[in-house]
Amino acid sequence: MTEVGVHEAKSTLSELLRRVATGEEVTITRGGEPVAMIVPVPRRGPRRFGADEGLFDVPEDFDEPLPVDLQRYFDGDE
Repeated sequence: MTEVGVHEAKSTLSELLRRVATGEEVTITRGGEPVAMIVPVPRRGPRRFGADEGLFDVPEDFDEPLPVDLQRYFDGDE
């Protein structure tokens, strides 16, 4: 793990981000005390289309107009 002061972090941020992208963690210090860390973002696997299939049933009337009493509620008339 690398430690850098705030001033150095500001001056070399692009380089620090390149190093973090390779897996390195960087601690930023102020007056010798750690105040922040720059760490790599966890990688996700690729998304799979249809992964949630079957978890929700779309009702037959999902695109029908709302009942009048609910329309007033959502239009802000109440």
